[in-house]
Amino acid sequence: MIITRSPLRITLGGGGTDLPSYYKDHEGFLISAAINKYVYITLHRTFEEEIIVKYSKLERVKSASEIKHPIVRESLKLVGLEKTYLEITSMADIPAGTGLGSSGSFTTALLKALHCYKRNLVHTQELAEQACHIEIDVLGEPVGKQDQYIAAFGGMTCFKFNRDGRVEAWPLAISDEDMFNLEDNLLMFFTGYSRRASSILEEQDKKSKSHDPSMISNLHFVKELGLRSKELLEVGRLRDFGQLMHEHWQHKKKRSSNMSNPEIDDWYNIAMANGALGGKLIGAGGGGFLMFFAADKTKLRHAMKSIGLRELRFAFDTEGTKIVSQ
Repeated sequence: MIITRSPLRITLGGGGTDLPSYYKDHEGFLISAAINKYVYITLHRTFEEEIIVKYSKLERVKSASEIKHPIVRESLKLVGLEKTYLEITSMADIPAGTGLGSSGSFTTALLKALHCYKRNLVHTQELAEQACHIEIDVLGEPVGKQDQYIAAFGGMTCFKFNRDGRVEAWPLAISDEDMFNLEDNLLMFFTGYSRRASSILEEQDKKSKSHDPSMISNLHFVKELGLRSKELLEVGRLRDFGQLMHEHWQHKKKRSSNMSNPEIDDWYNIAMANGALGGKLIGAGGGGFLMFFAADKTKLRHAMKSIGLRELRFAFDTEGTKIVSQ
């Protein structure tokens, strides 16, 4: 039996500039952090020549081409497993559609497991790029490269998305003390809303491809905020970073009318009045988790609990996609 896991993630600055429709013309930059919430993939050899796939549904087929789950189907094709004796099961700490990059984590964990099964040696960068190829090039999803790359690399990582499609990755130069303080002061609360990221990113993607001035200007500014976030975090100005999150959120909301809603706006305002310096919805928007930088953690937790929002406690992950057992 082979078990792999990939971490979910939070974005610390520059989110949205990792879509090809933007970075192919302007280059993208963002900071992402992997967290200790995971997607798990288990592979087990079957007795008969068949492929069994267990996720929210159950599929039992004779060949990869028959599989309805698009990522599983294309991942098997990529590694050359059209017909085999294999059972694939997926599990996750957090449900999909909550803004933490679960699709990219699923794809990297699956590919890592399949390469292990085939005894292939795959580099972290290659793993991330293969996952991007499946989701973006093959399946045509209007998503960026952040989720696949941070899942593969782990840690608190800076990414530069070059016009030619190459991705450069390097660790955020933050001290251990500041990293632990940041981890301690970032609080996440579940809004109760879930959604597919592609439904919101599609609007951004279309506007970027048509060179919509307001969208391009917005993404330029968000990229600059990502670079400013990097500078603040690397010199330990965490409270200033927290306040910058608020500015980031105000611009992020302008990308789509579906980015937020009146209830989420009310919750955000309550948090800002009760100990938060800044915050934003994690991921593409529309639901999932609200993340805040807290000046007063006790007050913020009490306020969010009083309005029925459940906290997700987390720590940073430093390992990225890995084989847990084989």
